[in-house]
Amino acid sequence: MTRYEYKVVPAPVKGEKSRGVKGAEGRFAFAIERLMNEMAAEGWEYQRAETLPSEERSGIASSQTVWRNLLVFRRVQETMAETAPDTPDADLEGRRLASAAELAGATAAPAAEDDTAQATTTDETTEHDALPEPPDDAQDDEQDPDDDPSDRPRHREGSDAN
Repeated sequence: MTRYEYKVVPAPVKGEKSRGVKGAEGRFAFAIERLMNEMAAEGWEYQRAETLPSEERSGIASSQTVWRNLLVFRRVQETMAETAPDTPDADLEGRRLASAAELAGATAAPAAEDDTAQATTTDETTEHDALPEPPDDAQDDEQDPDDDPSDRPRHREGSDAN
C-alpha cells in the first residue's frame, strides 16, 4: 500500500524580480514557478492550491478572518517496510500459544519434581544429620555445669561489701 506525506506551504504573495521577467503578473508567476521547482527537486509533487480562513487578532480584544492561499504538495513516504522488510512473524514461526491449563501443568510439574528430589534427599540422610545442631551455649553446659562463670558470686578479694 502506497502512503503519502503532505507538505503545505504558503503561496507567494509578492512577485520576485528576475532578469527577463517584466510586469507584476510575470514576477508573481516566476515566484510560484521557482517555489514549485524547488519543491519538485526535493521529491514533492504539486497537488492543489487552497484558500483557507485563518483567525487573527485585530487589536486588543477583537479578531478577524484572513483568507490564506496555500500550496499542497505530496510525496511517497519512505517507510522502513519498503527499505528493510520487517518480519517479526518469521521469528514466531512454529510457535504456538499455550493455554492456561498447559501453563498450570508446566509450573506444577517442576514443583512435583522438586518434592520428589527433597523426599529422596530426606530418605538418604541419617537421623543425626536431620537433627539441628545445638547452640553454643548448650555445648558449654554439657562440659561442666558447675564451672559456669556466670553462676559464681562476684566477690572481690580483700573487700567486704557488708
